[in-house]
Amino acid sequence: MKNPLRLLVLAVVALVGALVLTSCGAGSSVTTVGAQDFLTKTAEPGVVVVDVRTAAEFAEGHVDGAINVDVEAPTFDAQIAQLDKATTYAVYCRTGRRSGLATDALGEAGFTSVVNLDGGIADLQAAGAPIVAG
Repeated sequence: MKNPLRLLVLAVVALVGALVLTSCGAGSSVTTVGAQDFLTKTAEPGVVVVDVRTAAEFAEGHVDGAINVDVEAPTFDAQIAQLDKATTYAVYCRTGRRSGLATDALGEAGFTSVVNLDGGIADLQAAGAPIVAG
C-alpha cells in the first residue's frame, strides 16, 4: 500500500513542478536591459519608445520620439488596448519602478515584444540618448 501512495505523491509533485515551470516566464515577452542595450534596441526600425511617467514629467524632458502613456493614469489600460500588440515597445520611466509595472501589464495583455529599461531616464541621458522638452 505504501508503494502506490508514494508513486501517486511523486506523480503529483512532478505535475505541479511542470506546471510551475511552464507558467513562470518561460515564454515571457518582456526583456529587461541596461541603458546601452535599450538605446541599441530603440535604434532598430519600428521600435516604439514609451515613456510611462506623468504628462508633466514627460513635458519636462523625454527621449526624443517617445510617446507618453502614464502607467498610473486610470486610462492606462484603455490606452495600451489601442496599441499594436505585434510592435516592439521600449519602455522607460524615471527610476524603473513604473516601467516594470507597465511592461508587466503589457506582457499580460498579450504584447509579444517589450523591452524594459533597468534604470531610468537619467541613465538614458548618461548613455547619450537625446532628451527633449515639450
